[in-house]
Amino acid sequence: MVFNTEQIDKEKSTIAIMILAAGASTRMGTPKQLLLYQGRSFLQYITEMAIASVCQPVVVVLGANAEQIHPQIKQLPVRVVKNLDWACGMSTSIKSGIELLNNLPQKIEAVVITLCDQPFVSHQIINQLVDAYYSEKKPIIACEYAGILGVPSLFSQIFFSELAALKEASGAKKVINNNLNKVFSIPFPLGNIDIDTPKDYKQLLSITNLASEVQMEQNEYL
Repeated sequence: MVFNTEQIDKEKSTIAIMILAAGASTRMGTPKQLLLYQGRSFLQYITEMAIASVCQPVVVVLGANAEQIHPQIKQLPVRVVKNLDWACGMSTSIKSGIELLNNLPQKIEAVVITLCDQPFVSHQIINQLVDAYYSEKKPIIACEYAGILGVPSLFSQIFFSELAALKEASGAKKVINNNLNKVFSIPFPLGNIDIDTPKDYKQLLSITNLASEVQMEQNEYL
């Protein structure tokens, strides 16, 4: 039988999703979590994509500028954890998220880990990871772009301890690369685009504005 996410009862989902949004955005010069994209902040956008997916619960890890950023998602049905050690690197945010998941009363079978600055992550991509997890029977499902395997990625619960033990600036890619024989990948070319600098942001806005104009022109002919 071919499995697809339409078969998942979201209320009974055992696949969580963790959004890492604790960084200080030093290269951007302002919290990129708050930059406007598609009519809302980056963080609100990716959080809404996560909520729209089959994953439950949605966990958001905040750190730098948490008090300023938290209001963006305060009204959304998510669990927020504040990583006080955010300055020590991404590994501490992953550890904070895993600790929250391990302390939940319900069983969490796996987690999708994603970032708040990949603007082309969608609920469809997230659901494809879950689809592949059930259909391919691999404990790690990673997105593939620019010749690498990276996030968003799904990790079975058997890797929670390894994720929580990551050191300093290490991210989830290290767990992927340490277990390549247990990985199934899905193509996500746009996953290579993330927003780190004002130039990156300006280019993104140019691309999205052009796409909107093209769509409007196409609609005029329908």
